Amino acid sequence: MSEKSYKEYLHHITTFVFDVDGVLTDGSVLVTTEGEVLRTMNVKDGYALKAAILSDYTICIITAGNNEGVKVRLRSLGITDIYMGSFHKADSLDEFLDIYNINPENVLYMGDDIPDVPPMKMIGLPTCPQDAAPEVKEIASYISDIKGGKGCVRDVIEQVMKVQGKWSNDFDKELFKK
Repeated sequence: MSEKSYKEYLHHITTFVFDVDGVLTDGSVLVTTEGEVLRTMNVKDGYALKAAILSDYTICIITAGNNEGVKVRLRSLGITDIYMGSFHKADSLDEFLDIYNINPENVLYMGDDIPDVPPMKMIGLPTCPQDAAPEVKEIASYISDIKGGKGCVRDVIEQVMKVQGKWSNDFDKELFKK
């Protein structure tokens, strides 16, 4: 990416790609006595994801995790492009971009750890949460001031939608019933 401010790229974003653990969650897991792994997600991130979908942005999730509860939550928000168990995230991103014929320059990717570095290098606007690994922060064009799982996804989606005139403080509640 050039020396431009990340804000100059917000106008061109049509697609959001997010990691799960450390981005949509705070990276913590709770393990039950039965061995079930539980995560928490921020409802403000969920609201922004739903708003983006309803505003015709393309959303993709690429995660090395393979938790059915996470998939159910993401699908309930309307996200259909979910790559779980992806240990080679660049390959998953490449496949996703190819399927939809998306220009990588129009993509915002948010990741937090070393496996996110290769796909972040492939797209127009690499971003990360405030508490991302140093290697990720080094290549991110924007570092949210919000930690993973605490609203960093909402932060980047809202910035893009505001710049593009698509964010509303009064989204029609009927849209969210879809």
